[in-house]
Amino acid sequence: MFKIEDNTYRDLRERSLHQWLDDMERHEDMTVRGGVRLCREYLAHLEEQNARLREENELKNSYLRKLAQKKR
Repeated sequence: MFKIEDNTYRDLRERSLHQWLDDMERHEDMTVRGGVRLCREYLAHLEEQNARLREENELKNSYLRKLAQKKR
């Protein structure tokens, strides 16, 4: 049986963060506005790294499944 992941809380947090970053982009302090760009780039980097690690993990799991089937 397949279980559907509930990402409601994660999506809500992500939208709230992006809304806050949008508000901070209009801040009068240049340092704050620069930090917004840095934060967005870091979030993008983390998402890319997470996707890469998930892909590597799936590859490892498929290899281990094949290895376990050979031993049977």
